[in-house]
Amino acid sequence: MKSIVCTFLILFFSITLLQAQNLSVSTIEFGTDIEDRNIVNVDSVFTSSVERVYCFTQVDGAEKTTTITHVWYYGNEEKARVELPVNGPNWRTWSSKFILENWLGEWSVDILDSSGEVLATKTFRIGGPVADQ
Repeated sequence: MKSIVCTFLILFFSITLLQAQNLSVSTIEFGTDIEDRNIVNVDSVFTSSVERVYCFTQVDGAEKTTTITHVWYYGNEEKARVELPVNGPNWRTWSSKFILENWLGEWSVDILDSSGEVLATKTFRIGGPVADQ
């Protein structure tokens, strides 16, 4: 009986600590650069000549230091996984991905919390019809 109570208490406190973070993503934007900790040239469609795309993320609700992860996908293929620190309740962070000229089409970035749960997802396009005409 004692081990059941101990197991329950450990589970309860683990769940409480996870819920205490209460992380949310208030902003996800894609652009071509970062200046003064802000995204530059925000868009969701980029020309095939773009060399690098940045994913800028505003994370809210962190009550203690934690991490998020940007997972970059080209179609269904994972191209990069970048772990980023979150050191405050309103934290801005970003990662970037070099883009090869032949990587045209749909891209997405999943934002994961430290336990691997998806907090948010956003898509962008390389070589869209407007950008390459």
